[in-house]
Amino acid sequence: MSRPIAVTAMVFTLDEEIHLPDCLESLGWCDDIVVVDSYSTDRSVELSRQRGARVFQREFDGFGTQRNWALESTGPKHPWILILDADERVPPEMVRELAERLPGVPAHVGAFRIARRFYFWGRWLRYSSLYPTYVVRLCRAGRVRYLNRGHAETQEVDGSIWELGTDLVDENRKGLGEWFLRQNRYSSSEAEFELAQERSPWRLADLASADPLVRRTALKRLAASIPGRPAWYFLYSYIVRRGFLDGAPGFIFCLLKSVYQWMISIKKIQSRLGMTASPMRNEK
Repeated sequence: MSRPIAVTAMVFTLDEEIHLPDCLESLGWCDDIVVVDSYSTDRSVELSRQRGARVFQREFDGFGTQRNWALESTGPKHPWILILDADERVPPEMVRELAERLPGVPAHVGAFRIARRFYFWGRWLRYSSLYPTYVVRLCRAGRVRYLNRGHAETQEVDGSIWELGTDLVDENRKGLGEWFLRQNRYSSSEAEFELAQERSPWRLADLASADPLVRRTALKRLAASIPGRPAWYFLYSYIVRRGFLDGAPGFIFCLLKSVYQWMISIKKIQSRLGMTASPMRNEK
């Protein structure tokens, strides 16, 4: 780059030594990298410091609250903050877009949403991952606040939300054993959130919203209310969204995500029966 890009990169970690080298390598253009670690027991902190990152540690208590704490407490150097999970990478074309677009962004823009490309078994899941799905990850300092939403988060933005034309790369390489452990934690949080949401109204018209984030939320509300959601999810992702075009990885991914939907459904039934699961450490 001919000039530095005024972006602070903020990476969230828990035992991510398998992913951190590639993530940090993709941030070679960035002169302010903040790593927020949830007390890893592997070499995550060591690897981060070796790459020149500023490391902070905080016990994880929710994706939204963790991100808010980091935005408020780590002193980002630049007015724009790019939020990443450790299994995500910033491709060169996104770096070029950031350098070209950010200097001219008007003051009314508070954030950018970004599409992610999910890789599974080394293959980009163009169809079965329901691409493009968007996340608000490029934030103007002081203009975004995240809210816990089940296992993930949503956000409140002071200002307009624009969209980057390039994608984040998301590739988790921890294997299926770790995937099932994470989905067990995630499904517990999601079941609790869905049960709480049942008391609040939503609009069917949001399914046709021009905002992809609104559409995604509405689709999840609809899916949560349909009997047989695991089967419907598989049919939607594998047939309607043409997940079969992703080959064997696409079939396995659609099947796994359907199992996740089943886990949420079962845990909601469990909760209604007054049964609770044993507490588990809840982190990505």
